Amino acid sequence: MAETVYDGSSGEFVPPEEVTAAGGEPLLQVLGLQVEFRTRDGVAKVLNGVSYHVNAGETVAVLGESGSGKSVTAQTIMGILDTPPAFVTGGSVKFKGEELLTATPERRRKVRGEGIAMIFQDALSALNPVFTVGFQIAEQLRGRRGMSKAEAKKAAIELLEQVKIPNAKGRFGEYPHQFSGGMRQRAMIAMSLALDPEVLIADEPTTALDVTVQAQIMDLLSEIQRERNMGMVLITHDLGVVAEVADRIAVMYAGRIVESGDARSIYAKPGHPYTIALLESLPRLDLKGQQLNTIKGLPPSLTNIPPGCPFNPRCRMAQDICRTEVPESVALGDGRSSACHFTGELMQRV
Repeated sequence: MAETVYDGSSGEFVPPEEVTAAGGEPLLQVLGLQVEFRTRDGVAKVLNGVSYHVNAGETVAVLGESGSGKSVTAQTIMGILDTPPAFVTGGSVKFKGEELLTATPERRRKVRGEGIAMIFQDALSALNPVFTVGFQIAEQLRGRRGMSKAEAKKAAIELLEQVKIPNAKGRFGEYPHQFSGGMRQRAMIAMSLALDPEVLIADEPTTALDVTVQAQIMDLLSEIQRERNMGMVLITHDLGVVAEVADRIAVMYAGRIVESGDARSIYAKPGHPYTIALLESLPRLDLKGQQLNTIKGLPPSLTNIPPGCPFNPRCRMAQDICRTEVPESVALGDGRSSACHFTGELMQRV
């Protein structure tokens, strides 16, 4: 069946190329994005028609298990995929209406950082171990803003103070290994904000941090987003974090958006078996002492995605149609969509 996505302005499901976000043109718009990795073991269909948009001041959370395509989507948006093995085979990525996939390398570089910035999953790996943290922040200010060495240092210290790093002036000259995990993540946030981006992509920003520090980092991101009215894409598999900060949710599985919509409505009544399974796997205080629910099996190999719905081998509701036909996204009202043959039945349950 033809791929369709929800059009917030018209309230209808239409081909991806016809989408406009509610309230006009979005800051960031991903339409029908397709990416494959060509390897010796075969062609991995990593993204299969991914579509979502982000408006100013809005947080869109992209949920899913490891390998669902969340980070590859972000890397495609940023233009940092390694080719080969990765190849964009279809779709569109627009920033303020401008197509990025066909833009020149110079234009992509200008948008990267100034228009769209990214916080990477592992701050220790993302930071260069042989340069001080302060130098790495100041370097882009000198190269992209034309600041003098003294001006860049002053601005970098102000950024470190903005992300609440104690004694920012003294820590400007320290190396990444001298920062704790939480402080390294704060430094990465400062670096991503240096060029005043309009969209921030946060790829698992709280990975490997303890719960207290996770909360501090998310509070910091929310505070900075409000101050700057940025659009934010939050990539995570932490449903607890999503419940706190997300305005809208896009649930990914095997390179597809299987459900999307307002965060509260999805948590209250999910419309896809995969979303239901994710929510059921959360620990609950009212089920103390009972065995946790798990999703049986593993996500499919992207070099051999099963026919029909890719979730069908793990789905409790799977019927014959699920094994032969790929479900089309259907409108659920209020901007929600779900790609399941039995969405109607799911939404009718109490």
